[in-house]
Amino acid sequence: MPYKNRKPTYVYFVLIFVFIKVVLNLFAISHFGFHRDEFLHLVLADHLDWGYKEVPPFIALLAKISITCFGDSVFAARIFPTIFGGLIVWLTGLTVIEFGGKKFGITIACLSIIFAPAFAASEYLFQPVVFDQFWWVLTVWLLIKYLNTTDVRYLYWLGAAVGLGVLTKYTMLFFSVALIIGILISKQRRLLFNRHILGAAALAIVIILPNLIWQLTHHMPVFTHMKALREQQLDYITPADFIKQQILVNGVALFVWLNGLVFLIFSFRLRNFQFLALAYGLIFLFLLMMDGKSYYLFGAYPMLFAAGGFGFERLLKTSGYPLRIAVILLFTTPNILLLPILLPILSMDQTLAFFRFADKNLPPARFMITWEDGKKHATTQDYADMLGWDDMAALVDKAYRSLSPADQKQTVVYADNYGEAGALHHYRKQYGYPEVISLNSSFTLWAPDSLKCKYMIYVDDGGGKNIKEFVAGKMISSFTKIGEVTNPLAREKGTAVFIITPNQLLNERYAPELAKKRLE
Repeated sequence: MPYKNRKPTYVYFVLIFVFIKVVLNLFAISHFGFHRDEFLHLVLADHLDWGYKEVPPFIALLAKISITCFGDSVFAARIFPTIFGGLIVWLTGLTVIEFGGKKFGITIACLSIIFAPAFAASEYLFQPVVFDQFWWVLTVWLLIKYLNTTDVRYLYWLGAAVGLGVLTKYTMLFFSVALIIGILISKQRRLLFNRHILGAAALAIVIILPNLIWQLTHHMPVFTHMKALREQQLDYITPADFIKQQILVNGVALFVWLNGLVFLIFSFRLRNFQFLALAYGLIFLFLLMMDGKSYYLFGAYPMLFAAGGFGFERLLKTSGYPLRIAVILLFTTPNILLLPILLPILSMDQTLAFFRFADKNLPPARFMITWEDGKKHATTQDYADMLGWDDMAALVDKAYRSLSPADQKQTVVYADNYGEAGALHHYRKQYGYPEVISLNSSFTLWAPDSLKCKYMIYVDDGGGKNIKEFVAGKMISSFTKIGEVTNPLAREKGTAVFIITPNQLLNERYAPELAKKRLE
C-alpha cells in the first residue's frame, strides 16, 4: 500500500512557500510595462468567444474577469498569474506530501520551483504559460491522489482539469497522451481500465467540445498558427538547443529534478508513480522532434521537483540540520542571484548593469539574453517586449491630433503586428484615437471588410519598408512620417508611424488579404 502522509501541519507548512512566491511577484509585477503578448490577451476580453487564432478561450475569460474586477493597469493584469504561480507552488508541496515527504522534502521542492529561472521568469506575465503549467501540475496531483486513495472523485476532477487545460493551451493534449502512454507501459495500467476513466474522459470532451466546434467552423486556425510558428520561430531551435535549454532553464535546481527523475524510475517507495518519469521522457522526446520551445515542457518539472525533494529527504534522512541547511542553500542560492535577469525587481539601469556582469562572469546565464533569432542582445527578449509601447501610442495620438476634426472622422489606425495593435487598443482608452485595425493574429477576426477612409495612421514595423512598397505599387497618394520608436532596448525600435492617404489600390490589396487570413 502507498504511504499516506496526512500530518496536517505539513499542509500549512507549504503555505510559507506560497507566501514567498507571491511576495516575490509583487516586487516585480508593476515594472517595465506590459509585454506584447499581454496586450493581445487583454484585447480578447473585448471579444469573448470559444476560440482565437493563436490561443484557446480560457485566457480571454480571465482577461475579462481581471479587467472588470481589478482594472487595466500592469499590476492588475498580473494578479492572476501571481495567484496561479502561488497555486503551482502549493500543489508542488502537496505532491511531496502525497509521495510521503515531510518538511525537508517540501522545502527543497518548493524553493527549487520558486527560484528556478524557468518558473521565476514565466509566472508573472499575463500569458497562457503559467495557467498551462497549473493544469499540468493539478493533473499530476489528482492522479497521485487517486492512486493513494482510490477515490473516483479525483478522476472526474482530473477530467475537468484536462478539459480546462486544453482550453488554456493545446500542449495539454500532448501531456495527456504522454501520461496515458506512460500509464499503459507501467504497472499502473489498471488505472485506465474502469468505467470512471471513461466518465472522466467524457467530461473532458464535453468541456473541450465548444472550442473544437469553433476550430472546425473557422477552418482549424490552430494548424495554421503552428505552421507559422514553426516557420518564424521554431526553425531557429535545433535539438541540441532544446536539450541545452532544458539543462539550463532551471539553473542549479537541475540537480533536484534529475534526482526526482531517478527516484521515480528506481525508488521502491515511488514505484506506483513510475509512469510520471515515463510521461516526462515521452513529452521530452516529442518536443525534441517537433523543435518545440523550451517553455512547452515547463509544466512537467514540478512533479520532478516534488520527487526530487522527497528523494533528497530519503538520502539525507540520518543527517543533521547543518547538512540539510547546506543542501537547501546549495540548490537555491545560485538561482536567487539570477533573479534580476528573471524578474524585473530592479530599475532598468541596475538591471542592465547586472546583465553586463552576468555576460562577463556567468557564462551559463548568457542563454537568457539570447533571443529567438539566435542572437545575443543587451537584455532579455521578454524585457525588450515590455518597452516602447507608450511612445508608439503617443506618436499615433500626435498623428491623429494633427488632423482636423472633420478629417479625424475619416481616419483609421492600422498596425502591422499584434503587439502594436494590442498596445494601441490599450492606450486608445487614454488618447481617444480610432480603434486599431490589423491583419495579424486574431485581429483578423474583428477587422472591417474594407478600408473606407481618407487618411490612415499606419504603424510600420519595418520602419518605412512597407511604405516604400506602397509607393512603388501606387497604392497611396502621399505619406508623412510622424516619428519612430527610438528606445534602443525595445524590440520595436525603429517601428515608424506615418499618416498616409490611401487610394483604391490599397483597398483592393486589403480585402482579398483579409479574406485569405480569415480562412487560415
